[in-house]
Amino acid sequence: MRFHKLVGSTLAATLLLAGCGSGDAAGDGTGENALPGAAEFLSSPCPEPAAKPAGGGQLVYWSMWTADEPQGKVLHKALKCFQDKTGVKVDVQWLGRKAYTQNLVPALNTGTVPDLFDQDVSKVGAAIMTPGGTQSLDDVFGMKVGEGDKTVKDVLSPTSYDFPQNKDREGHSFLVPYEIQSSAWWYDKAAGGALGQPKTVDELIGLFDKAKADGKAAVSQDGDIPFYNMYYFTQLAERYVGAGGLAKAAQDPTGRAWTDVPGFREAAAQTARISKYFIDGWDAAKFPQIQQRWADGDARFLYVGTWAPSETREYLDKQGAGTKIDYGSFQFPMPPGATHDTVEQMSIGFAVPKKAKNAAAAKAFIAYFLNKGNLAGIPAVADNLVPRPDLAVPDDLKPVKTVLDDQKKEHVLQYDGIDAIAGGKWQTDVFDPADTALLKGQLTPEAFVAQLAQKSAAFWKNQH
Repeated sequence: MRFHKLVGSTLAATLLLAGCGSGDAAGDGTGENALPGAAEFLSSPCPEPAAKPAGGGQLVYWSMWTADEPQGKVLHKALKCFQDKTGVKVDVQWLGRKAYTQNLVPALNTGTVPDLFDQDVSKVGAAIMTPGGTQSLDDVFGMKVGEGDKTVKDVLSPTSYDFPQNKDREGHSFLVPYEIQSSAWWYDKAAGGALGQPKTVDELIGLFDKAKADGKAAVSQDGDIPFYNMYYFTQLAERYVGAGGLAKAAQDPTGRAWTDVPGFREAAAQTARISKYFIDGWDAAKFPQIQQRWADGDARFLYVGTWAPSETREYLDKQGAGTKIDYGSFQFPMPPGATHDTVEQMSIGFAVPKKAKNAAAAKAFIAYFLNKGNLAGIPAVADNLVPRPDLAVPDDLKPVKTVLDDQKKEHVLQYDGIDAIAGGKWQTDVFDPADTALLKGQLTPEAFVAQLAQKSAAFWKNQH
């Protein structure tokens, strides 16, 4: 099999897929920390599609991944299979995380858009759906995935797609998920022993004190990543106000919700307690240096998404010292007086631009990728969770998956979706400056909520 490298107008490498087979898997990672089953999956046969798009045609896909990332390898294989099985010529550009802002958003007002792209639902909603750049994917949920009569709706967990932030102005779903992310406190069981779920913030602080007594930093935190800094306050605040409470406050044109709702000040107070335990230099380093320090054992705990095992395993593998982590995790405890037992999730999936020329082929590929023969690659190769409850769960992520599957939990979109409000500008203009100052101890909890109230009111006044 050959891959003809072309250069597109975006100067990103474009792979025009030629032929499909099972023996030319792109680098499957066979180092010390290679995932079990990765090589086997990447060399497995192609599943059969449920149907072929009429007339073959073409599919142009702009990917949020790079070709050498685990998810990129899984998609690369599925795209080759789709091309071989359907006759649809696939043109894919591996553009990385900034594709939706650097490439897709500028292209929305032109005739040069892809037929398919992917990103998390909040980013798609903020940057593409809000200005009217997506089309309804409601019909995809009725399409067969190539497993008898099973449809997309049949195989997906409803909580992965059926929520308000995945609806356009007409109430249609604009994204179909293929990966689910959540977040957790991560630690190495081999270093400090297995830990139970802390029931209170005091118990969590006790774990931090124990780490310091053992000569370790307590918490690794990459402070140059704003949405990593968002975790602490939003996780705690959601437990006071529940799903939709943060988003409602952020969109209050008066800003008064931040000072009127006592839970926000209390969440800020608990956040301020935790940030005192951040590793030295957390606010001066460049990602992923602090995460790597956690992997190296300099700190006991790391709060980040379910990609933590995959990213840190890859880092340790490249180090070549044979170091492994026995990953353990637990959730944020309930803060004092909170009543909402929440769990966050984020759906990553496919969307189709309104101006797509080959929407039928794009939708056919979405359904095809959700076939278990394709989607199984996300846990096997990328060590991440998928929205199909019948597929295997990586050992590292089983505690998180158990929480996500708990019907008693109140499911909340990551950060309650405040990162998508006003196209993301509310977060960058209002929340991030206050949040960073709170974490650094430059604002008291009272001053933090007061600043959010004032800046939010000014922000919304300027939007009119």
